[in-house]
Amino acid sequence: MDTLKKNIVELTHCSVSEYKGLRKLPLRVLTDNVRSMYNIGAIFRTSDAFLVDEIILAGISGRPPHPEIAKTALGAEETVAWRHVDDAVAEVECLKKEGWKVCSLEQAHGSVSLDCFSPSVNDRYLLVVGNEVEGVNQNIVDVSDVILEIPQHGVKHSLNVSSSASIALWHFFSALRALVD
Repeated sequence: MDTLKKNIVELTHCSVSEYKGLRKLPLRVLTDNVRSMYNIGAIFRTSDAFLVDEIILAGISGRPPHPEIAKTALGAEETVAWRHVDDAVAEVECLKKEGWKVCSLEQAHGSVSLDCFSPSVNDRYLLVVGNEVEGVNQNIVDVSDVILEIPQHGVKHSLNVSSSASIALWHFFSALRALVD
């Protein structure tokens, strides 16, 4: 078995222009007042890896160009489509009217364990991740089609928002990757 680590040439799948032309998942991410630029950068990087259609940076969520975003995004802020909106609730309501299934990643009564949620290839999804302290705005939780919760069994009761987003995005990618393969 060849166990040598891959070099940067072997890891490079495509150029920025080629990436922009790739088919993306029917999946968008909305950051609801995520205050850490490092978290925003990490969400960009994961979104690049898993072919997210667009990131919507809402409220106080940081926006490129910013050195702290660039430090963790490692160029993904140049590949993943993004835009900023002032009002996360209004944006969620608008996308819901357009037929996007709103999935808030939050710990809430009536939530669905992420491992029990099966995204359909026939739907478009908006994954909403929230502020590092307050989580997803309750008004967004209230209009969500599903509240997804990552099962946890340790002493700590929550994960970092970018870690949580990464886990959820991998789950969506695993279920929907046939659309882009």
